[in-house]
Amino acid sequence: MSSFYDQCVPMPKGGELSMSEFKGKAVLIVNTATGCGFTPQYKDIEAMYEKYHDKGLEVLDIPCNQFAGQTPGNDDEIHEFCTLKYKTQFPQMKKSDVNGENELPLYTFLKSKQGFKGFGKGPKALIMDTMLKKIDKDYKNNPDIKWNFTKFLVDRNGEVIARFEPMDDLKKLDALIEKTL
Repeated sequence: MSSFYDQCVPMPKGGELSMSEFKGKAVLIVNTATGCGFTPQYKDIEAMYEKYHDKGLEVLDIPCNQFAGQTPGNDDEIHEFCTLKYKTQFPQMKKSDVNGENELPLYTFLKSKQGFKGFGKGPKALIMDTMLKKIDKDYKNNPDIKWNFTKFLVDRNGEVIARFEPMDDLKKLDALIEKTL
């Protein structure tokens, strides 16, 4: 059985980043998009990074173009967009798949530890449910990533402790990060 620290992700300029680099730190892993209704979450994620980085939080931004083609640019264009528009400082990985036959092994691992638990209630949850039922009537019963800005929180011991869907309250994520650190 592999662990979080056995995983690697490809970096934009080549090579891989090993999760073992983050031993003893909390890690927030986010599949992102530059042209999504949730893209403004970059601002909140950057704020959490600034607030908690010196206390041991790392953020891994993994751009993904699997959801309605909302990340069309190449790695350089994505990085430029994020740093100019949202002033992001956390590391951005190579654009990659999070579902399917070419998904990153990291995502296979994360999804095995924290499956999909639903979108909760509210208008955004209803919209996501309606949209996803058209794509996959059984979407609720598999652990796949459903949309951009799904977040996984890994604690200082490499345990995947939470999964947050795109419309989940980021204040709850912030509180859990603070508690984890």
